[in-house]
Amino acid sequence: MGNIHGTLLRIATFGESHGPALGVVIDGCPPRLPLDLAFVQSELDRRRPGQSRLTTQRKEADRVEALSGVSADGLTLGSPIALLIRSADQRGSAYAEMREAYRPSHADFTYDAKYGIRAVEGGGRSSARETAARVAAGAVAKLILRQATGAEVTAWVESVHDISAPEPARIPTLAQVEASPTRCPHPATAARIEARIREAQAAGDSVGGVIRCAIRSPGAGLGSPVFDRLEADLAKAMLSLPATKGFEVGSGFAGTRLRGSEHNDLFVRKGGRIRTATNRSGGIQGGISNGEDILFRVAFKPTATVLRAQRTVDRSGKPVELTARGRHDPCVLPRAVPIVEAMAALVLADHWLRDRAQNAPFGRAGRRR
Repeated sequence: MGNIHGTLLRIATFGESHGPALGVVIDGCPPRLPLDLAFVQSELDRRRPGQSRLTTQRKEADRVEALSGVSADGLTLGSPIALLIRSADQRGSAYAEMREAYRPSHADFTYDAKYGIRAVEGGGRSSARETAARVAAGAVAKLILRQATGAEVTAWVESVHDISAPEPARIPTLAQVEASPTRCPHPATAARIEARIREAQAAGDSVGGVIRCAIRSPGAGLGSPVFDRLEADLAKAMLSLPATKGFEVGSGFAGTRLRGSEHNDLFVRKGGRIRTATNRSGGIQGGISNGEDILFRVAFKPTATVLRAQRTVDRSGKPVELTARGRHDPCVLPRAVPIVEAMAALVLADHWLRDRAQNAPFGRAGRRR
């Protein structure tokens, strides 16, 4: 069913959009890790609905509960960690018309085609609400990275519709990202983006955009050739998110316009270690991290649900007109920022554990400079 992610750090998410609860089981978390549930909750608060007028007004506190895998004094036991998030504001009746009519660009038809049955209310597992479980798991992965390697994951909104922020001089801080409800750290661009989202919202429409993500101090040596390249696993993780349509690492598609002599990252020695003079590779070469910041972008399409009448067909193929109801984000990007961070942290923590498992017995594992 495709609900499990990871190799050594494995997660299985469960729950539907308008079900009583959703959650995640995390297997492979190292023992004796201080599990800071307040931090997990703070990450969920960044993702939860209703946090600003730019997002869906569904009212969910998304309070996390740890059901297993944690000792009385808050340390992980090495056994599966189960995290539960109860739902409180379900309105399944808003989806009555969708029992027969397929919403354009949603998963309604494809789920029917594959399984012959689907959770109509909110799209069930195809809903972005499922990502709350990923954010909870990603918070645990961030704690692993913080304790083991010092790596930090930061994502931000780079563009919405045709509005793009200028290239930042340095990776923005969490405070800069969180300063605007758009999660664009460039104030002037954030104001324009907010106006564009409100414009689309007022018109019953939606807009998409691009999220950029940076992993600082990832260490060298993470990732494996040939099929387990680090960028390949990051791409799969990002493209598993609802509404994603594109992924690029480092120079990405823009790099195709350069010659090799222009694009190559020359090796130099800085601060007593081997570095690269530029970072067009995005911190990954040959599928393995080289110690530079890992940089990538993720493209998100406009939210498929728009509050306008659209032509579609019902389950029998009969043409019908459908006007969506319910509460939806006019732009998914502000709430997608912590989700992108969560999936990046899960991939990196999993690869760190895999690197330790393969190389530690012979004295070469962990973060290398």
